[in-house]
Amino acid sequence: MATRKGFYDPIALELQNGNYAAAVQQLEKAKAEGKYDGKDRFLYYAEAGFGYHYAFEFDSSISRLTDAENAAEELFTRSISRAALSMILNDNALEYAGEDYEVLYTNLFKALNFIAKNNSEGAFVEILRANEKLNLLEAKYNEAARQYNAGLNTDTAKIRLEYQAKKIRFNNSAFARYLSMHMYAAAGKMDDARIDHEFLQNAFLEQPHIYNFEPPPVQYRSKQGILSIIGLTGLSPVKEELALRLRTDKDLDLIQVFYTDPERQETEYGHVPAPIGEDYYFKFSIPEIVSRPSAIERIEITANDRLLGELHLLEDVGKVAQETFEAKKSLIYLRTIARAVTKGLATHKMKKKADTGGLGGWLKKAAIDVASDVSENADLRCCRMLPGKIYAADFELPPGTYDLNIRFYGFGGILLEERIIPQYEVLKNGLNLVETFCLR
Repeated sequence: MATRKGFYDPIALELQNGNYAAAVQQLEKAKAEGKYDGKDRFLYYAEAGFGYHYAFEFDSSISRLTDAENAAEELFTRSISRAALSMILNDNALEYAGEDYEVLYTNLFKALNFIAKNNSEGAFVEILRANEKLNLLEAKYNEAARQYNAGLNTDTAKIRLEYQAKKIRFNNSAFARYLSMHMYAAAGKMDDARIDHEFLQNAFLEQPHIYNFEPPPVQYRSKQGILSIIGLTGLSPVKEELALRLRTDKDLDLIQVFYTDPERQETEYGHVPAPIGEDYYFKFSIPEIVSRPSAIERIEITANDRLLGELHLLEDVGKVAQETFEAKKSLIYLRTIARAVTKGLATHKMKKKADTGGLGGWLKKAAIDVASDVSENADLRCCRMLPGKIYAADFELPPGTYDLNIRFYGFGGILLEERIIPQYEVLKNGLNLVETFCLR
């Protein structure tokens, strides 16, 4: 009836301490102990895939991330079934199909795995799949709306709340374009690299609600060599519960939803028209995306003890998560209202029947209220092993061998971690891509 997430704490601690192999061991231990149910198989596959990537076990990462992508495709359509939803305790009882941003990054991390294995063909396939998913997001939720609304006639809840899919305002990932731009340039396909460079710039120009910062200075053409460095920092956002209450108005045929702010002021969160025969007041909750702060303020790069510069923010995973979640959030909101009203009406009838007077009747009614409240929990499942932010930079260098030093600084200029890559060969014509991470 509630999301289990306490077992993530030791895994997150190992990730933040840079003990990536230990984090994977903790994750596999949680799987062996049954912390991932069958309905949570997407989460296990995705998190194991990201974990194995950090631990440099690229084949295992590719295998798990492929399983995650397949599970997501299989489970999404099934999750739209309205009739089944109205009969369950809450969304935690459903199979978890993954959020759109989580599925997107399964492809992009698979691309990183293939790049690490010098398999450019496999990397191109994954980036293409990621771009296709972004292009089809709006159609995906339009079809979800059609299926959802078609199921209203047979729904056991009898609460007709039609879903109108929201416009998707994210269809171009700067991170995906950055990877393919450099891969095309390394393959000598400079016109394709130029096109992806334009797409990268357009990601910032056309999606300022996601890319509300200056684009990083990138380059894919040089008379020398180009050293490209990607830095992953922090941990991805999580879902937290937003507690709401709804009130039905039989005279206005209206369901009003209220949110109580920290100062105990009740304000309207939203409302939907629906004929309800009585005036009721029910509790319910929905998930919301909340970013987690990172300790990393800047990332500095040196080569042979010469300062090259800093990495620049390329993609904020938290903003991508929040934007892509909006389309599904409105669907969760509507079906949670329908379930809360249905359960609330059933609870009201049960309380009237249990009202036998005296202490015994009062205790029965209190127990019914407690059972109803306890069973109404938001589904807070999400992948907790993605990075929070993605940084990048390109540095022009003469071809040769370099000792690279990557320093992660926290606030106040405190050096938090240092990555040393000895004898890295920068080619004049080729993909010189270095990935590094500090998930603090």
